[in-house]
Amino acid sequence: MNFSLNTNYVEPVSQEDPKSIIIMCHGFGGDGNDIKILAESWKRFLPNTGFYCPNAPEICSVNPNGFQWFDLMGDNKNLIIEKSIIAEKILNSFINEILDQHRISKKSLCLVGFSQGCMIILQTAIKQRDKMNCIVGFSGKIIDEDHLKKNFFSKQNIFLLHGDKDTVVPTSHLLEAKLFFSKMGNKIKTKILKNCEHHIPVEASSLA
Repeated sequence: MNFSLNTNYVEPVSQEDPKSIIIMCHGFGGDGNDIKILAESWKRFLPNTGFYCPNAPEICSVNPNGFQWFDLMGDNKNLIIEKSIIAEKILNSFINEILDQHRISKKSLCLVGFSQGCMIILQTAIKQRDKMNCIVGFSGKIIDEDHLKKNFFSKQNIFLLHGDKDTVVPTSHLLEAKLFFSKMGNKIKTKILKNCEHHIPVEASSLA
């Protein structure tokens, strides 16, 4: 089957049809191969899980060898939200295609994202009508709190991890997200990683 996004797929170690699915969204300027490293690390612990690691829908505006979920380079808040909604719709289509392909419900789906990938999965998940298994985000943030408040449809289980030395997406964004999602009734767990910059260290991968 052709999907909405070009994607890497890591099959279950069991070599059987997956009983659960994890979709992993890379960061700004990266690609599916980048975050596929996580899938290769996790698959032995989740032998009945299939992992999809798609490329974002757009060529990156500052790195033509990579991809972006939406353009972050402008200062126009409303335009960024509009672009993120377009990316969200594409990701939603991809999610539904994967679930239909494997005849799996959203209860058996986990979304994982790093940096901009974390941003888009948070927005996409909270606007779902159905609850997913869980959401795991590394080094990201909420794109726009006002937009989420107006489009908040489900209470998801969320785990956010962030490095305390992150200068790309400051750690304060994790604290803001924790407060926001807690107020909205989500079950949220967070972890601030010591001496960690803007990447996913082994500790974060293991905790997730």
